[in-house]
Amino acid sequence: MGEPSTRRRVILALPALLPAAASLSRSAVAAVRGDEVMYVGGTMQHIPDKTEGKLALDAPNAAEFNCEKGRFTIPFKGITSLEYGQKSGRRIGVAIAISPIALLSKKRKHFLSIGFQDEKGVGQGAVFELSKKETHAVITALEAKSGKKVEFESDDARKHYEKEAR
Repeated sequence: MGEPSTRRRVILALPALLPAAASLSRSAVAAVRGDEVMYVGGTMQHIPDKTEGKLALDAPNAAEFNCEKGRFTIPFKGITSLEYGQKSGRRIGVAIAISPIALLSKKRKHFLSIGFQDEKGVGQGAVFELSKKETHAVITALEAKSGKKVEFESDDARKHYEKEAR
């Protein structure tokens, strides 16, 4: 009897890796869905990075991010910049749990960075991850209410945004 084949070693090791795959954070293996957004990070010290919540855009003067940890507002007239970009991430957790073939698939995330001045005139910034279906509506509303046009971090991001608008 020789040494086990590579395939057999992988199959034998898989049960030991499953708990690690299960413990990966939701943000590591899945994109934001529905009308949820994720505050990825920024200058809001009282809201932890990677916090999911809702971004309300229906008030006349400000957008409001609400989550279990708190809330903050972004005055529409205080918005100084809007930037949309994407980032692809390999589905490592899925690949470990299901199949190495999943390593070849990519997921596309949708990030909106907002530079703004708060009610006190202090410069602030927030980066949100948006769901694919909400990206165009959120950006369109912010452009209309702030008077600022979104900038794209790349031509690929612009093409994808324009494709989703159709």
